[in-house]
Amino acid sequence: MKMSRQLPLNAIRVFEAAARYGSFTKAGEELGLTQTAVSYQIKLLEDHIGEPLFLRRPRQVTLTDIGERLAPRVSEAFGQLQDALSAVMEASGDMLAIHSTATFAQQWFSRHLGAFQLRHPTIAVRLISSASMVDFTREVADVAIRWGHGDWPGLSAHRIMQLDFTPMLSPKLLEASGGLEKPEDLLKLSIISAGDPWWQQWFAATGVENPDLGRFPRNEFGTQLLDAGIAMAGQGVAILNPGHFQEDIAAGRLCQPFDILCNDGRDYWLAYPESRRNVPKIKAFRNWLLSEMAV
Repeated sequence: MKMSRQLPLNAIRVFEAAARYGSFTKAGEELGLTQTAVSYQIKLLEDHIGEPLFLRRPRQVTLTDIGERLAPRVSEAFGQLQDALSAVMEASGDMLAIHSTATFAQQWFSRHLGAFQLRHPTIAVRLISSASMVDFTREVADVAIRWGHGDWPGLSAHRIMQLDFTPMLSPKLLEASGGLEKPEDLLKLSIISAGDPWWQQWFAATGVENPDLGRFPRNEFGTQLLDAGIAMAGQGVAILNPGHFQEDIAAGRLCQPFDILCNDGRDYWLAYPESRRNVPKIKAFRNWLLSEMAV
């Protein structure tokens, strides 16, 4: 008889339990199956092999010679499979993959992740920084720091930082400009990344309806870090989230010339698949991060 290449794994699992207990009833109790369902799966496996595996007697089943030969090998195979799964799960549980925007990774994680690892020394961290939005179904990531509205299907999301924005520049450039009395005075200086929609929104909020930003280079650097670096070098004005650059403000590398903050409704969120909300390493990181951001 030519055997099918597809193994009847469910039937094999039922056979292993029935052989171990010597009972279809007890095997069914372990697996959540009726005695009839167990008997059906055993029959499927017997048909697949072409030999009987049990002798059915009133209120008793016993293994045939073929069944006696097969049972320990099946039990050993399931044991090896369980060991392999346990090893993979243990290795996975030790590594937390965090996908983050480059700015958040550099300006926040670089200063705080050490505290997480002190609290959870058995969890190693892999930090992946990227401007793209991670696809949890296609990429390796346990959690992500995302910029948006927090309404992603299939994901749990927790707001962790309000993403306000305002113009910022170096104190030296501010001094060299002779001072900035009103928002339109910024247009006397070089505007960094003038194509960023934040600029138009900020000027509109201040009452400047036509700032003529088209006369400035419409660079796109992809991260606030580069814009901030250019501003700190005194080469123009950047539009930034001041929450990311508090240390630079305190050190005198950046300053905020106006108190006007804007927000377009998109903030920073911690996100992860809803189906994985109870994974221990994700729970540990979520609880720690939300506690840190609440301080």
